[in-house]
Amino acid sequence: MPISAIRLLLVEDDELFRLGLRVRLQQNVDIESITEAEDGEIALALAHQIPFDLVLLDIGLPGIGGIETCRQLKASYPTLPILILTSREDSELLKRLIELGIQGYCLKGIAAENLILAVRSVAAGASWWDSTATQTIRQTLAKITPPEPDHNPLTQREREVLALLTESKTNPEIAQILYISAGTVRVHVHSILHKLNARDRIQAVLIAKQQGWLAVP
Repeated sequence: MPISAIRLLLVEDDELFRLGLRVRLQQNVDIESITEAEDGEIALALAHQIPFDLVLLDIGLPGIGGIETCRQLKASYPTLPILILTSREDSELLKRLIELGIQGYCLKGIAAENLILAVRSVAAGASWWDSTATQTIRQTLAKITPPEPDHNPLTQREREVLALLTESKTNPEIAQILYISAGTVRVHVHSILHKLNARDRIQAVLIAKQQGWLAVP
């Protein structure tokens, strides 16, 4: 089945920047609607009234601020995906946001095509970390959770996709076998490469084989 159109809550206090984001995102056919909020209080009120598939949230908000907005959103809607879009990059901020349960983190200035992919990935249940912040995020995660070499980080669906990658299946072939869209397959492949820190599909398969994860049904 194709990915459902995304109902997005855009929380950003800079009106011009918010307008630019709207223009970028509306070019994506997967976006059903974009609801805007200029501060955390408005965002929380809207979230109580309208079901959203994704929140694109700035941290530097007036009023209660972005971190508190994130905390309250996660407290009320634990499964609601939140993608952070900010100009701030520091380990303490990342640690706090990761502990709150965010699914993604982008720095402002991200290329339009990467922002669209980030939105689609997080809305589909995957994660996305801005390439310039990935190293800091990994260090933060290492401090929060000790590494578990035998732990398979992939979801069940990602394991299914990875198993088909070992058979050199193409995205359309995987989509047909799993009854999902080719776009959803691309999202899962991106998530697999990110989680395994692999540069391509071949390396992802090799890493999974070395860890013994492909043997897990």
